[in-house]
Amino acid sequence: RKALEVIPNSVKLWQAAIDLEGPDDARLMLGRAVECVPHAVDMWLALARLETYQNARKVLNRARETIPTEPQIWITASKLEEANGNLELVERVIEKAIKSLTLHQVHLEREQWLNEAEVAEKAGAARTAQAIIRETLALGVEEEDRKRIWLEDAESFVSRGCPECARAVFTQALTTFPTKKSVWLRAAQHEKAYGTTDSLDALLRKAVSFCPHAEALWLMGAKEKWLAGDVEAARAILNEAFNANRDSEQVWLAAVKLESENNQPAAARSLLAKARERAGTERVWMKSVLLERNLGEDEKALNLLGPAIKAHPKYWKLLIMKAQIEQQLELVDNARETLNRGVKVCPDCVPIWLESARLEERLGNVSKARSTLEVGRLKNVNAPRLWLEAVRLERRAGNRKAAATLMPKALQQCRTAGILWAESIAMEPRAQQKTKSSDALKACDNDPHVILTVSRLFWRDRKEEKARSWCNRAVTIDPNLGDAWGNYVAFELAQGSPEQQAEVIKRCVNADPHHGDEWTRVSKDVRCLKWSTEQIVRKVAQNMALGKWEPEALEKSA
Repeated sequence: RKALEVIPNSVKLWQAAIDLEGPDDARLMLGRAVECVPHAVDMWLALARLETYQNARKVLNRARETIPTEPQIWITASKLEEANGNLELVERVIEKAIKSLTLHQVHLEREQWLNEAEVAEKAGAARTAQAIIRETLALGVEEEDRKRIWLEDAESFVSRGCPECARAVFTQALTTFPTKKSVWLRAAQHEKAYGTTDSLDALLRKAVSFCPHAEALWLMGAKEKWLAGDVEAARAILNEAFNANRDSEQVWLAAVKLESENNQPAAARSLLAKARERAGTERVWMKSVLLERNLGEDEKALNLLGPAIKAHPKYWKLLIMKAQIEQQLELVDNARETLNRGVKVCPDCVPIWLESARLEERLGNVSKARSTLEVGRLKNVNAPRLWLEAVRLERRAGNRKAAATLMPKALQQCRTAGILWAESIAMEPRAQQKTKSSDALKACDNDPHVILTVSRLFWRDRKEEKARSWCNRAVTIDPNLGDAWGNYVAFELAQGSPEQQAEVIKRCVNADPHHGDEWTRVSKDVRCLKWSTEQIVRKVAQNMALGKWEPEALEKSA
């Protein structure tokens, strides 16, 4: 205090003296401090924090008059109003702040304002943060760059843990670009992740009023209602979508899925019949056949396939489905004829060659299957799946030497094919697997199939932390590879804690994978058609337990 008598304009002395006092005395000293050092912003803000709401407003008004060029005073005033429930005043304070600072020649960079918004949200003042963004988002951004830069800003805010700031960016973007489907979709995805069911529903309703022909927005709204258990509301949304998009394949198929999943096959059939007339695309015909097949009506499915293939003669999925149904009905010659036709009209379609070879193998014609795969490889030079099938065919037939001879040729032809390298590692004697793994990682370092196989080697050798790390790496590289998730879950079920198991299963459900030999074997099984992703991954994990999924075990089961 003696020092302050001698040097009353020292900010440091005032701060040191105030730090020694209790709240009441500190408030008195701060009142004197702002008179002696009126340009010390921190003193004004500290005094406002210690005062009651009404007195704090007076302090901040005096501070603005004294230091009209300081943005922090305006932002603090906005936070004060927000904390006391005066949300309407928040926007007005920030709007006046921008005008006043501009009049006083204070021009903060756009990035500085966005940083202030981030700080405000993290301090619990979300409305202030949104007001700052609304007033400053367009500063210094060219009109043609707005959409791109704003979407990048929103993504950046989310990554830094500021969803309210991101919401404000989307609000501004939607106001500026109300007819841009991509902006509505990004905003809806954000609302789904960070908003409420009602807020998402309101946003999607607004979205389809501006973009009535954006099928994805209608479908998202219907799906959210369905997931919430409101099937009638989902139907209503799809009916509105029909009115706006009468020939949309996606809307038709979404309506069909809704009915079939809710055990209304008659309604699904009726919708598909209309869809075939209005939008007779390949997928509509395929879903029509699938519906009958899943209901066990193979004859009806086969009858539908005739006009379907006539309408789309080169759609390979229809040809494969026809051959599979013919096999189920024991019409083997017809199935062979269908596949022979398939390889002629779609010679570059690897799945048809594979299905044709597998048919011959099932009938005991290994030589015919072998020659089919050879012809397929001649027609499709770089087709690792055909090489892999040829190797596995020889292994299943007990011709280990032939398989061992084929594999180097396959790797020479398809040097970077991870599925071949993964099979090659598994075929090696245990002592040589480490060396082969090293070669595979050099050839295709980031292939998920190779990473998966290496993780199983670590698991087998009881190197649990390395196994877990490599399991995680596989699903990170390709979240759509169901086999990688099945392997990861199998590992955690054997070695992890309940928390680790639950976390991996949750990540798998969010990723919603669709690919992988073992995954499709389970997910496309008629008995598993209505299984959830969690049920499928648990079954796949059960099949991929250590010792069950190795080449020798698979050969025996085959």
